[in-house]
Amino acid sequence: MPTSPPPPASPCPSASPPALSRGLVLLLAVACGAAVGNIYFPQAVSPLVATGLGVPPDTAALVVTTAQLGYAVGIFLLVPLGDRFPYRPLIATLLGITALSLLAAGAAPELPALLGASVLVGVTTVIAPVIAPMAAGLAPADRRGAVNGTLLSGSLGGMLLSRAAGGALGEWLGWRAPYLLAAALAGGIAVLLARALPTTPAPTRQRYASLVAGPLRLLRTEPELRRSCWYQAMVFGAFQAVWTGVALLLTSGTYGLGAQAVGLLALVNVATMACSPLAGRKADRRGPDAVSLVAILDALVSAGVLAGGVLGGAVGLTALVAGTLLLDVAMSAGMVANQVRIFALRPEARSRLNTAYMTCGFLGGSLGSWLGARAYTGLGWLGVCALVALLTSLALGRHLAHRRRTVTRPSAARPGTPPAP
Repeated sequence: MPTSPPPPASPCPSASPPALSRGLVLLLAVACGAAVGNIYFPQAVSPLVATGLGVPPDTAALVVTTAQLGYAVGIFLLVPLGDRFPYRPLIATLLGITALSLLAAGAAPELPALLGASVLVGVTTVIAPVIAPMAAGLAPADRRGAVNGTLLSGSLGGMLLSRAAGGALGEWLGWRAPYLLAAALAGGIAVLLARALPTTPAPTRQRYASLVAGPLRLLRTEPELRRSCWYQAMVFGAFQAVWTGVALLLTSGTYGLGAQAVGLLALVNVATMACSPLAGRKADRRGPDAVSLVAILDALVSAGVLAGGVLGGAVGLTALVAGTLLLDVAMSAGMVANQVRIFALRPEARSRLNTAYMTCGFLGGSLGSWLGARAYTGLGWLGVCALVALLTSLALGRHLAHRRRTVTRPSAARPGTPPAP
């Protein structure tokens, strides 16, 4: 009696991604927060740097600028390496170099040395945009949004807590202490991740030049990537405009508070960390576009609430707390939705997709910060609120135009016309 041929061999087990445990997700979220915090705590200690090194405050503020510029360079030059090298040695190496750079910054005898070390810190602390595509590849498709939301909560926690902790520690032990503590934290996390991360193969063997050019090609060929980049650039630009302007408002005659008040306001908004996993679960169930729309509308409403800050006193502070809370939630929820959308495009190019997305978002944030300072100088706090309304309206207009095209496209096709490839 003839027998049926044996079934085809199953794919190599290595083709299935290793499991991403809850404990590892939490460790990765802590790593994201520690890395992101390295480019935000200098905002709180730059006045202390000015006093400690005997330079003008506006000159000392260059430590913030150089770290941010270094971060942009690192996103563009190093994040694409996640598509070329295994993640475990790449992440551990970047964290190790970040720790050494932070040590050099903490020991800098003069401002030029500190600025040089700050550039290196910014370039190598791009851990969060490296981890996000790795986690997207390891997580099941129906949990990708939730995992990404948890990682973003860690990043937001680092962004918000680092300002308050850096300012308090700097006031207590001097401006060098936050750098030295951050160095110890980065080194410890590097050791933990070198042991905890699973072994993953490199998605591609492309040359480095091709990888670096990849984000530009993806921006040209992937309309969903361009749309996500536009949303993030506008909302993150509004976010940065507010946090630049609110520092000027709180230290002005309207409130007469010190620089630590900005850190305390950021500390209040740590509550937004709980919203990112929720946004991720909603994106998993209802799709990223629904979450994007809510996030953009939330940011638009925040502009009106923030306008109450011009009143000063307890009423004004309440408006600032509520408005920044709304805007922080909008920024984090929108980012979760955008990354769920782009990571579904090309699994083999997630790091390059994230490079394009993060670079565009960071450029939008830098522009928003610059415009926010100019708006406050020329028009006061209401000018900053108007800028937030304008930027979020541009994001909303793009979203509504996309929905209109999506709805009308099927009806525009003639009966019997095959769908476009």
